[in-house]
Amino acid sequence: MHLDPRLPLAHARLGWALLWKRRHDSAIAEFERALALNPNFIDNRYAWVLSYAGDHAGAIEMLEANSRLDPFPSPGNALFLTALANYMLKRYGEAVRLLHECTSRLPNLQGPHLLLGSAYAQLGRLDEARKEAAEVLRINPAFTIERFRPLAVYKNPNDFEHRIDGLRKAGLPES
Repeated sequence: MHLDPRLPLAHARLGWALLWKRRHDSAIAEFERALALNPNFIDNRYAWVLSYAGDHAGAIEMLEANSRLDPFPSPGNALFLTALANYMLKRYGEAVRLLHECTSRLPNLQGPHLLLGSAYAQLGRLDEARKEAAEVLRINPAFTIERFRPLAVYKNPNDFEHRIDGLRKAGLPES
């Protein structure tokens, strides 16, 4: 199978796959190629890649640029990614604000509750953090921090520890 060098979507998909192989710089390069081929190309997964690579402010900028090109993104996706980047930048109050909207739109999605619990925990609002942890376990009774670890493909070990720290503080089970 060969990658058509003229298709932005092909480069974006390759970039997404490279992220999960922890090849962050190569993943960014593929998304940059996609944008070079079509400056109006929209793929919010690029914000994931930027955030996992440690460029949280760049992820927010990318999402803002995407919202100008597509004012009707999928419900919750851009909100969640913006909240994630804000959490990683330790802007917990902003993350909480965005996640409230996200959880109201997608109440049975694990990710927003997981991050909301972490943000509350980082703010020292442990009762609210525990309620969100309970929601995570309602949605996914098998959730553990140990099972979450492979999904947190951060380039910077400090970013990884920041995510795990929030989960622990929220009271989610280790294993």
